[in-house]
Amino acid sequence: MKSFDENVTIKEKYAPAMEITDPQEAAEYFEACVAHTMSFGKSRAEAESIEHQNLGYYAGYYNSTTMERVERLFGSVHPVFGSVIEKGLPSDEQAIEAGKRMAAG
Repeated sequence: MKSFDENVTIKEKYAPAMEITDPQEAAEYFEACVAHTMSFGKSRAEAESIEHQNLGYYAGYYNSTTMERVERLFGSVHPVFGSVIEKGLPSDEQAIEAGKRMAAG
């Protein structure tokens, strides 16, 4: 099984996941991500939640095809914008408003 060094960068950890197309490979990769996060004292449930959020967020820097694939393979949606499959990509205005809401706390 894949494993991550404790000092792995965000890019080193999540960029490879953006290229995965096989469901079995995705399941194995997700398990490695969860195990890595659990190694920092998180419970399995916490680690799974963190990894779903991180994968969904990281996919947001890619095109809609990649975002949809990550959502389907990993079950991970963008933590701010939600499901691209259900809602589509956010408009520029929606993205700006979400940023304002987050900045306001």
